[in-house]
Amino acid sequence: MSSDSTCLAQLEAAKRADNASETVARIPYFCAGCPHNSSTKLPEGARAYAGIGCHYMAQWMDRETLGYTHMGGEGANWIGESAFSTRKHVFQNIGDGTYNHSGIQAIRAAVAAGTNITYKILFNDAVAMTGGQGNDGGLSAARIAREVLAMGIETVALVYDDKEDLDLSAFPKDISKDDRTQLLSVQKRLSETAGVSVLIYVQTCAAEKRRRRKRGKFPDPNKRIFINSDVCEGCGDCGVQSNCVAIAPLETALGRKRMIDQSACNKDFSCVSGFCPSFVTLEGATPRKAAITALDLPEMPLPAMAPIKGTWNVVVTGIGGTGVVTLGAVIAQAAQLDGKGAGMMEMAGLAQKGGAVHIHCRLAEKPADISAIRVATGECDVLIGGDLVVSAGAKTLGLTQSGRTGAVVNSHEAVSGEFTRDTEFQIPHERLSLSLEARLQERLDLFDASALAETLMGDSIFSNMMVLGGAWQRGYLPLSHDALKAAIALNGAAVEKNLRAFELGRWAVLHLNEAQTLLAPNLIKLPQTLDEKIATRADHLKAYQGRWLQKRYLALVSKIENPELKEPVAKAYHKLLTYKDEYEVARLHRLTRAKAAEQFENIDRITYHLAPPLLSKLGPDGRPLKRQFGAWIEKAFGVLARFKFLRGTPFDVFGYSAE
Repeated sequence: MSSDSTCLAQLEAAKRADNASETVARIPYFCAGCPHNSSTKLPEGARAYAGIGCHYMAQWMDRETLGYTHMGGEGANWIGESAFSTRKHVFQNIGDGTYNHSGIQAIRAAVAAGTNITYKILFNDAVAMTGGQGNDGGLSAARIAREVLAMGIETVALVYDDKEDLDLSAFPKDISKDDRTQLLSVQKRLSETAGVSVLIYVQTCAAEKRRRRKRGKFPDPNKRIFINSDVCEGCGDCGVQSNCVAIAPLETALGRKRMIDQSACNKDFSCVSGFCPSFVTLEGATPRKAAITALDLPEMPLPAMAPIKGTWNVVVTGIGGTGVVTLGAVIAQAAQLDGKGAGMMEMAGLAQKGGAVHIHCRLAEKPADISAIRVATGECDVLIGGDLVVSAGAKTLGLTQSGRTGAVVNSHEAVSGEFTRDTEFQIPHERLSLSLEARLQERLDLFDASALAETLMGDSIFSNMMVLGGAWQRGYLPLSHDALKAAIALNGAAVEKNLRAFELGRWAVLHLNEAQTLLAPNLIKLPQTLDEKIATRADHLKAYQGRWLQKRYLALVSKIENPELKEPVAKAYHKLLTYKDEYEVARLHRLTRAKAAEQFENIDRITYHLAPPLLSKLGPDGRPLKRQFGAWIEKAFGVLARFKFLRGTPFDVFGYSAE
């Protein structure tokens, strides 16, 4: 075949490869407990501009934040636009790093132009997007306040998180100072102020909090938030109020509920503001460590490695913040130890905030064989997939080619930030898996590396290294075993555990059925058949009100003969009959302490967050304010639960409230 014919064949193969449609995207999102989750909220009818910084992501979070500009141009676009707009005022988000770099000039320009604008300056004490560096020049929130006052700005407001022990005496006396619960009312007041105003929002970067807490340099509340899933109705208001990705879905026999991912939680506690009585605070509690299943690995054969002809093209995918970039570094280091050439590039960007990460790496027998680093359409020889969503995305599938690409992919369903706004959002697992299977066919291994790492090592963080081990065992990575082990050791992070994870990944692809058997006991057993689902709900109705309500439920459901209609009727009728009133919440909360003890140990104190009808005041947002109740209320729960016989009668005082 001539060289021209070869090129045409390669182009045709690439064209066939790049035809995948996007099923679902993994977009970056604010970290759990990120200050932007609260600071980017706006009063109804208001509008904000984005700029350079993590707050840019507010544009896809239904927060009326539109448009952005270059660093140092924040608000300058409104100087020109305001003369032609019927809107009288906008907010401009800006971070402390941008302010320190050049944003201060944009604020001065707005002052000179006499524009009606409020600059919301987030002081999170870190240049968060590029690694959490400190601000040059010892910038402090108090200094920002003094500087903007010196510019001639008359209206300056401080809003802060009271958990951070802020020294309010360091700030100028003639500025207002409010806790962050008053953010919306403060913004409303500033929006009615003529000219330039400034709101300084003080709350430390969540990622930086975690780093500092590990070093003992930041307050670490000895508290954990726990959700009683029996009380939870899955409404999602906790996600709306907190915008927090540490709130995860929990599938139960009675539908989807909510849980707190303790490994992701940064103790912001804003989720408690959700209008739901299921939240409790546990003081002194520590999560129970997952039981690690002991496993003696058998002798495993070394894989046959294909020779590298030209370059061997590696694509690594995953979720930002889970150590995906480390895999690329390990592969490149191992290639160097083997005397081979390696070129690597990381495509992360905002992906450090839970978005999609792509690592492109080309291996060659000698460095001179590598020209371009980026793997082109259809050129991928091995896909090491740390996340199913990213691996099966159109951007990744376009790089693969049937018959050429071998892949090992983590099939775990890791929920994305979309869940904070869409209560029913689910990862389309089957569609994603089928997309990969259709493209790669027999050269694909899918297994739940996250669950396996949790079961065998007690921490899902080792799942990426498992996937790497699986890809090497399949012969998809032409590097020696010794070089990869040495590269892992040189990385220096949890060396023994990462080496163990690598070997477990090798074992998993060779003994997939055994691996799945290990995971089976940890799977939540949910009712599968229609009869099981009906029986579960009937039993719940008996506990809810009594045998007569159970019989009423079964009598109606038994009349439905069409199985396609029977299931939705059974679920909807049960939900209708078991509305969560005060008697039911009291009954279920009597079990909260026991449920919490299943997940936590060393619980010193438990606090319930409730907004009792007739006793609760309204907050600045018009919602009832929650109050804290200690363990003494558990006795009251017992008394109140016994009065469930009043439910639905004229003597049911709670039945007259709107809720």
